[in-house]
Amino acid sequence: MKKTFSLLFVLVLALAFTGAVFANGGSEGSAESADSGNLEASLALDSAVAALTAADGQPLIKVSGTSRVVPARPADPEALSEDDPLHWWDMEFAGENSVKKNIPESPKDGAIGKKVIMIVHGDHPWTTACINGATKVADVYDMDFKALSPNWDLAVQNQMIDQAINEHPDLLLLIPLDAKTAPQQARKINQAGVPLIMFNTLPEAAAMDYCIAWTGPDDFGQFRKLSHLWADKLGKTGGVAYVQHAPGGSPYFARYWGPRSELAVYAPDIKVLDAQAPGFEADKTQQLVSDWLTRFGDELTGICAADDSAQALGITEALKKAGREDVVVIAAGNSKQGMDLVKEGKLFAITYQTAEGDGALAVKTAADWFNGVDLPPVRNLPQHMITADDVEDFYPPQW
Repeated sequence: MKKTFSLLFVLVLALAFTGAVFANGGSEGSAESADSGNLEASLALDSAVAALTAADGQPLIKVSGTSRVVPARPADPEALSEDDPLHWWDMEFAGENSVKKNIPESPKDGAIGKKVIMIVHGDHPWTTACINGATKVADVYDMDFKALSPNWDLAVQNQMIDQAINEHPDLLLLIPLDAKTAPQQARKINQAGVPLIMFNTLPEAAAMDYCIAWTGPDDFGQFRKLSHLWADKLGKTGGVAYVQHAPGGSPYFARYWGPRSELAVYAPDIKVLDAQAPGFEADKTQQLVSDWLTRFGDELTGICAADDSAQALGITEALKKAGREDVVVIAAGNSKQGMDLVKEGKLFAITYQTAEGDGALAVKTAADWFNGVDLPPVRNLPQHMITADDVEDFYPPQW
């Protein structure tokens, strides 16, 4: 219905533009009038976008109202210990000190009808929900929108970037698959003259120089906050282990080094026993945790998982078979599996990780750029920790 309305609205405006052609006496006046009319029509659709909801009933477009305090950048963050939170400054606060290079100016001619290509990181139920959210916003603005997935293959993602450049889109949206190679990807897109917005996973800071903006979750901030809840539940003592994300992308760093470096300051008596990345298959995670339970016994009192679906299922099954109900488990969220486990008391807390909202915010930011809105270098989704106290508020799940 929203897409039909926007199409009819644009058609009415087009008829108005025809009159403007004759009134202005030439094609130049016609083009200026058309641009102005498209901008006005696009801005008028902002309220329809703001009214959209995600599958869980939450507002689709959510932007963090308050930013975390950004500490001063150390002279050489990498010279600091990895257990020092400031070691991760260039990734955690990527974009805060970016120097924009060759960034195209906004055409300020409206978002309606623009060609936008989104390249994600890989196939996953989360990604499906993310694209669904992006499509909801693109449909309202009647964008020529498509999404491409390299299925976790960096070489394929690079090929897709080349393909997208050759299609001359009005803007490219990119989830960088690998933080360290993202600057090369961003520079290539920038040099081709294609406007770029990165989202969801953080690149190395240098990539931010070549993109209009970055949008997505404050993954480091969320896990720093989550680690405080975890540490308090553990009494700031005990031994913990980390089931990590796929190496390379920013979630690998944010969901391991974020909490680990935070606990080194907030709860230094908590001991890190092990950290491994078994992938996203429940049986492999179950085997890993079973091995930990054998190796560490009662010394293992907490587990942090990068994923609240397959990894969380593997963790809880291993704990169930071992008869261990004392291990405090936290995870990134918020899938149906994860929220069900929170309800059942098997997960202590998870992050609110709106998949639909992530994709939607990226497309809305693109629309804002087309509409001439001044954009900050970073637009974060709000932080929230889901526990048994409020998990019901996030049903039905997005994925």
